[in-house]
Amino acid sequence: MIIYNSLSRNKEEFIPINPPHVGLYVCGPTVYGDPHLGHARPAITFDLLFRYLKYLKYKVRYVRNITDVGHLEADADSGEDKIGKKARLEQVEPMEVVQYYTNRYHEMMSRLNVLPPSIEPHASGHIIEQIIMVKQILKAGYAYESNGSVYFDVDKYDKKHHYGKLSGRKTEDLISNTRELDGQHEKRNPFDFAIWKKADPSHIMRWPSEWSEGFPGWHLECSAMSYKYLGENFDIHGGGMDLLFPHHECEIAQSVAACGHEAVKYWMHNNMITVNGQKMGKSLGNFINLEDFFSGNNSLLTAAYSPMTVRFFILQAHYRSTLDFSNDALQAAEKGLKRLMTGIKSLEKITTGKTSGFDTDKIIASTFEALNDDLNSPIAIAFLFDGIRSVNSLLDKKDTLTAEDLQKFKKFYHTVVFDVLGLLDEDEKGNGKVTSQLVDFILNIRNEAKSKKDFATSDKIRDELKNMGIVIKDGKEGTVWEWE
Repeated sequence: MIIYNSLSRNKEEFIPINPPHVGLYVCGPTVYGDPHLGHARPAITFDLLFRYLKYLKYKVRYVRNITDVGHLEADADSGEDKIGKKARLEQVEPMEVVQYYTNRYHEMMSRLNVLPPSIEPHASGHIIEQIIMVKQILKAGYAYESNGSVYFDVDKYDKKHHYGKLSGRKTEDLISNTRELDGQHEKRNPFDFAIWKKADPSHIMRWPSEWSEGFPGWHLECSAMSYKYLGENFDIHGGGMDLLFPHHECEIAQSVAACGHEAVKYWMHNNMITVNGQKMGKSLGNFINLEDFFSGNNSLLTAAYSPMTVRFFILQAHYRSTLDFSNDALQAAEKGLKRLMTGIKSLEKITTGKTSGFDTDKIIASTFEALNDDLNSPIAIAFLFDGIRSVNSLLDKKDTLTAEDLQKFKKFYHTVVFDVLGLLDEDEKGNGKVTSQLVDFILNIRNEAKSKKDFATSDKIRDELKNMGIVIKDGKEGTVWEWE
């Protein structure tokens, strides 16, 4: 398997540190609001990686954290804690906010068929580990105490190591870009970042330490929790492109300062989601919660979209490319997903022959080749559709397939579509199953009308179903239907 390593900015052969075990750490959500489309992309991206590594027979320890402390409003070191602010506004305990939105996140991830991680640690549950890491960094000489807060000394670190190696930044650039923050008089340099922050009197979430009553810096939590659950060295660290700087850059510096070496072998970042070409954000009025997608209750949406349509939409773009949301793109994904699921069902209706008219092995090999090439899901999906076109030619009796190749093809589609891509056939569960049964019942009535030469009724049923988005096809093997 080849993956793109953000650190080297090149594709590299993936070789686990401790084969066949793989350590995977992904930055999870900050739980102070409803999950939105921006939460879905990294969740689905690294769910695909998790699933594919398991398909390749690796034993994966997947750690995805919950950020429930230390994520401040203005920047990494100032402003009010977002969860604390929400708790103050709603007059509840901060952990009530955390629990409610963690539950909401889990609910949305379940609907998107995102597998739960192996371990899901909370930052608030690992304060001791973070305090220990602060002490290690202080002992190594890469941090300093100031008025009860502890800051990482970026300039001192950069003299021996390269701060900015992941993002390609230089400290000279940081100086010019952070001068407006010079008022932060506690710091030696404006780009130094807090690893422990003294809490002001109004700050709700606080813990005792030898420096002050306070809370850990946002960047520290991932360094401490990845160390606890994956050790000093682990294979893959993932997250959104927006975390590359400063969050992941700071993680590298903290790990080197505390342990003497970098912890992560491969860095993977999914790109951003835009809305009609604009960055998604609440201030721009183009922010869409996942619940809105599923209900259609948003002015930017022309219809409700199922969880699997959203998942398929995200998988149709490579994880490193920008993904632009539009209703047209969602509608195209919806139709594509229906074609794929209909094609898989059609495999059950094929009559086998003595020879195979097309090369199933080539389609199978090409699909896995795409997945092996940095999880290229859009190319893999394109090959899946190539196979579906061949399936349709089998239904039309234009091609044949041996029983052996048919079984191979069935197993391949079920493995890739359901196990690796994590898609579900929504017509086979809940109301979808009822829909299938109703359509089959209506088609039986139509077939009876045709047998009695009542073509007016037969044609009317066909036309009414088409108006509902259901296309029926009459063939030698009988009548089949699919969503338009």
